[in-house]
Amino acid sequence: MPAADQVAPAVTIQNAGDIKYYPSDEPLKLGLEYFKKGSYGLAQRYFRDAVETWTGPAASYDRLRRFDLADQAYATAIKLTGETVQILNDRGYSYLLRGDLGKARAKFLRAYQLDPTNLTVANNIALLNSSYRFIERVP
Repeated sequence: MPAADQVAPAVTIQNAGDIKYYPSDEPLKLGLEYFKKGSYGLAQRYFRDAVETWTGPAASYDRLRRFDLADQAYATAIKLTGETVQILNDRGYSYLLRGDLGKARAKFLRAYQLDPTNLTVANNIALLNSSYRFIERVP
C-alpha cells in the first residue's frame, strides 16, 4: 500500500487534571484530614470516593467470578462506611451470581429496610424472586 493511502492513528492527549485517579488510600487520607478540620461536607465526599474505590473492583471481581477477591474488596468498603445500601445491594448481587440465594435475599432485604424507595434494590429482589420460581420448576 502506498504511503499516501495510509492514515496515521489519531492521538488524544489528556491533561493530568482531567484524569480522576487516586492512589487507593488517598481519598481516605483526605476524608480523615477534612473530618479533623471540621469540614464534614468535604470529608463526606472523599469518604464516598474511598468506598467507590473498593466497590468498583468488588463488582468487577464478581463478574470475573473471583468471589474471594470480591469479598476482600467488600470487606474493605464496609470497614470504611459500614454496610450502606449500595454495598448491601452489591453483596446481594454477588451472592446471587454465586447461586447462594439465601444470602442474596438477606442482603437485599437489609438494603430494602434501609431504603425502601431504592429501585435498584427493588428490581434485584424481583430478580431474586424470579430466580426462586425458576429453580423451583426444575425437577
